[in-house]
This record gives sequence, C-alpha cells and structure tokens, in this order.
Amino acid sequence: MTNQVKVAAAKIAEQRSHLIPGKLKVTEHFFDVPKDYHNPTSGTIRLFARSVRKHETPIEPSEDAAKKPDLPWMVYLNGGPGHPCRPPNAYPWTQTILDRGYQMLYLDQRGTGLSTPVTATTLGLRGYNETQAKYLKLYRADSIVRDCEAIRLALTSTSPPYTTKSSSSATSTSTSTSTGAAAAAAHGEPEGRKWSIMGQSFGGFCAITYLSFYPSSLREAFLFGGLQPLVTSPDAVYRSLYKKVIERNNAYYAKFPEDVARVQSIVAYLRRFGDGAIKLPSEGALTARRFQQLGINLGFHGGVDVVHDIVLRASVDIEMFGHLTRGTQSAIDRATGFDDALIYSILHEQIYCVGEAARWSAERARKEFAEFEIREGERVFFTGEMIYSWMFEDYSELRRVAAAAQLVAEDADWPALFDIEQLNKNEVPVCAAAYTEDMYVDFEFSKETAKAIKGCKLWITNVMYHDAVREKMDDVMKELFKLRDDVID
Repeated sequence: MTNQVKVAAAKIAEQRSHLIPGKLKVTEHFFDVPKDYHNPTSGTIRLFARSVRKHETPIEPSEDAAKKPDLPWMVYLNGGPGHPCRPPNAYPWTQTILDRGYQMLYLDQRGTGLSTPVTATTLGLRGYNETQAKYLKLYRADSIVRDCEAIRLALTSTSPPYTTKSSSSATSTSTSTSTGAAAAAAHGEPEGRKWSIMGQSFGGFCAITYLSFYPSSLREAFLFGGLQPLVTSPDAVYRSLYKKVIERNNAYYAKFPEDVARVQSIVAYLRRFGDGAIKLPSEGALTARRFQQLGINLGFHGGVDVVHDIVLRASVDIEMFGHLTRGTQSAIDRATGFDDALIYSILHEQIYCVGEAARWSAERARKEFAEFEIREGERVFFTGEMIYSWMFEDYSELRRVAAAAQLVAEDADWPALFDIEQLNKNEVPVCAAAYTEDMYVDFEFSKETAKAIKGCKLWITNVMYHDAVREKMDDVMKELFKLRDDVID
C-alpha cells in the first residue's frame, strides 16, 4: 500500500465546549496537522471540527460519572469535495446517532469552513500559479483521510485499554501524541481506539480511501450515495452521468411542460444583448451556459421544483419588466454557487484520477450528447454536476484562479485513492445505500464497487435520490443499521 503513509497524532491547539438546546454538548476543536504528509517538515495547516455528545444532568452527581469510559466515535465525512460541515444540531441524524450510543465528530475537511480555507485570496498567498496548483494537489481524499487518522490518534490517545478518559468542561489545551498512541500505531489498533465513519456522497469516496489504506483504524463504515467508481479517469463516469441528467430533464419537463417555452424565452433574453452582458450580484456573467447549470439541482429531493421556481420567477420578470430583478438574480447566484467552492470547482474531476490528467473530462464528454446544445425551437436541457473550463470565465471568483485550475486539469501525476486488493479482503463491516436514480454517483458503478468490497452490505432503492440521508433520514438510517445488526446467510 504505497499510500499508507505513517501518521502521527495531530496537535490539539484548542478545545472549548458549550451546551446548546437539545441537551447537546458541543466541543469546538482546532488541530494542527502536516500540510503534506509525505513531507511533514514542510509546514502545518489548522483543521477545525465539532464533536457532540448528549448532555446529561444526573439527579445526584457522582464521582463515578467522571470515570465512565469514552463513548465510541462516529465521524461524519461530508460531501463535496470542498464543502464544510454545518453545526451538529443542523443535521437530522445527529440525535439518532447519539441515541445509538455514539459521540459524533463533524470535521471541516481541509480547505473548507474553518480548516485553513482555500479561496482565491488565501490561495494567492501560497505563491504563483505553479505553486498554487501544487498546493491544491494536497486536498484530495488521501490527505483528508490522513487528517482523520491524525485526529483519531489525538482524540483517542487516552482511551481504553490505556487509560480512562473523562468528559471535560470548557478547556483550552495543547497536547501531542502519547506513548500509548505510538504503540497502537505500531501494533494495530485496539478496539477502544478504533472509530466508526459515515460518508455522504464524496464522504463515501473518502470512506473507501480509508478502508483501503487504514482499515485497522475502523470499527465500521456507513456510506450514503458514496460508492466511489473504481476508475482511474473520470471519462466513463461522465458518459454515464450525462445519460441520467437527460432522464432528469425529461422528468422536469414532464412535470412542468409549460417551462419548455419559458426556458427558451429566458435563454433568448440572455442572448439578446450579448451572452454574458448581464451581471449577477456576485459580479459573475449570467450566460446561457451558466443558466443551464441550474440543473445541478435536478438530482435532489425537490430539485425539480427548485429549478421550476427560478424559471417561473425569471419568466415573470421578463414578461412584466423586460429584465431580471435583483431577487431573481440572487436566486440564480445562490443556485449556482461555485464561487464559494473553489476546491469543488478545481478538483471535482481529480477525485477520479489515478495517473491520468482529467483535461476537462465533463466538457469533452458533453460533445457526445447533442441534447445539451442550445438550438432554436428545441427544448433547452440543463446540465448536472459537471465542471467546465468556461466556468473560470463566467464566475467572478473562479476567474482569479483560472491559471492554476488549468494546470491542475493538465496534471497527470495523481496517486491511487483506493486499493482494490485491500478492498477485496476487507474485514471492516460496511453498509451502503445506493439509489438507482442517483444523478451524481452512477448506480451501475456503485454496484461494481460494492462487489469489490468484501462483506459490503448494500441497500438499494429506486424511490430516493442522492440526498436521501438528509431528506429521508429515518428511513435510510433504519435500513443501514438493520443491515449492520442483522445476519445474511
């Protein structure tokens, strides 16, 4: 396993706890970890995470309560790449997981949220374009998983069988690895220092990297719409996903046939004064091709209605006033928010790359599907979760990193993010949800990946979409924990 780099415990820079409604105790953690695990002396970055556990007030406080062993950890790996976590109380499953006896950790993956965020300004501080492109290579799943390992070693360094760790009040600490942690790293992880992971979408991709390179650190893994295609290039992925996007467009127009004419009129309006002449509040250019990107919402629960609402609003604006009002422009800005997700925009195709350059894979694959060309008198099809080189012209923030993004797109030096041999002999319990109608992670690829992971239990449904763990949480959680707890002959 060439990617199983030895990881030392993160340095805990600060920890502060507070209580929030819902009887939750939230601790805000800051960790220092190597910027580059292959060259740990090259500097550090700071990571942010929130942990949460039940807050209980016993009728009669007892000294024994402080001696209770730590609860097992469940780590949430967020979708993306490049999106931060929200506070624990914003997730519908937090209470469900806590009720099952865990404490949870929500990590802002490196480059997101408060974890040394990557923006046009912070990226510019790293140097010129070549230096920026090299720096961005450190923000894929392999580095994210190593961050998790470093944090795990720090948070469980005093867990059984070494010592008993008690709950603390609001504190500020600065610690590093212990002798026990080093011993565990050298001889495999005892049960008390393993943790569980749950990954949504790209978080599931990270989980597969974790299963590939550090399986001895895991107690169990839950994946929601995140069975990563085991490919070395994104080309085949986008060819399959475009077909699903076409299906979702057909579903959209079947529900709202009146929107065929509305979308055509909006596109005609956008081109009337020169495509891109209209500027959004973000100072980006509202081109017809950017308007098509509203289709990224079509694969979510209620996403068809989200697109319809914006189309209806824009159509009424043009009919009443002859221009798009500020509220409509802001709605389009929010629905195509790539300016706030540089890692997502620059590295989205590279999450599939192993030894190959992406070279704007989705843009190349799009040429094979005439449905997405805008032709007079024909339906205008929206695109999906695809990144295009022209976005670094149309989006104001992305323009500032266009040169670095081009270098990343042309780079073929990408190490492996999974180990099929290790997955084939996997011993970690894995339970995964896969959705036949998923517009973002192709179902056929998901089935192949599930077969490659020894012992993976797969729950399949055709009545849920990619964000089911958020929108249909009770149903999805029930099914995956049932898979974990039941026996299949």
